[in-house]
Amino acid sequence: MSRRWVLKEVLVSSRERISVLIADADNMSSQLMAGALRRCRNYFDVVAVASSSPDAICKLETYKPHVAVVSPVLQDGPQCGFKVLQEVRRSHPRTAGVMLLNSPERAPVIDAFRCGARGVISRDDSFRELSKCIRNVHLGRIWATNEDLEIILEALTHIQPIQINKADGTALLTPREEAAVQLVVEGMKNREIAETLHVTEHTVSNYLYRIFEKLGVSSRVELILYVTSHRQIE
Repeated sequence: MSRRWVLKEVLVSSRERISVLIADADNMSSQLMAGALRRCRNYFDVVAVASSSPDAICKLETYKPHVAVVSPVLQDGPQCGFKVLQEVRRSHPRTAGVMLLNSPERAPVIDAFRCGARGVISRDDSFRELSKCIRNVHLGRIWATNEDLEIILEALTHIQPIQINKADGTALLTPREEAAVQLVVEGMKNREIAETLHVTEHTVSNYLYRIFEKLGVSSRVELILYVTSHRQIE
């Protein structure tokens, strides 16, 4: 079994019940998932099931679930699940989005994280893996396989370098911080970044500390996923 990456732990009571919304074009599949989750030792409350993006967005507003498990394919279109994830990121930041993929292929994995998913899981995975995924993203962690991360890292070689901006259009990072981000994306360690930028390793550590604070991430992997979700890929 591929190793799962779970990052950025947050202190949440292990006894807390997790409310879940499931959005999938296949009603039978949704009901099977809902039934399986409800039987998981009372960890989960499946508060809503949706089959289209308007229905899912409406139920997000009504129920405000902790986690939304979304298929790319909804009844109103084959890519409409990505719109739901974007809405989760934009309007429901306390809801963690999980993309339920038919298979871990390059394009949907990249698009899922770009649209704000905190985790991706395949229909080939077990319900036990799905329950673990839901619990981990609810705790503030990222859920992805090594293969998923390899896809992301490969995609980053084709990223168009653009400035990360605040809502008002001003630059969020300094030019030096932008340069450090690009070198992290290229896989450089602090020593190599220091040599490239002609600064000390301590200075690089300070850059990364400020970058993590500004972007709300806590590790290099999360930084890479942030870049993927906020920059355009060729």
